[in-house]
Amino acid sequence: MSPFSQNYTVKKKSKILDQIHSAIRTRHYSLRTEEAYVNWIKRFILFHKKRHPLEMSEKEINQFLTYLAAFICDTSVRSWI
Repeated sequence: MSPFSQNYTVKKKSKILDQIHSAIRTRHYSLRTEEAYVNWIKRFILFHKKRHPLEMSEKEINQFLTYLAAFICDTSVRSWI
């Protein structure tokens, strides 16, 4: 079984976030930037039902960005009402 299958353990789930934290800290980004990046990555993973990012392609990125654009447009329309 691949370590990136949907049935990976909690330890495997956090591994990618650990790698992201490490990469951001290596680049000396601010804590707030790190928190923002990790939050967006978590939202992306959750949007795609906890699939590992290495399993996804440009298609999934476009789906997420389209969802965000529609959500932002919907929210901005509501603020005008």
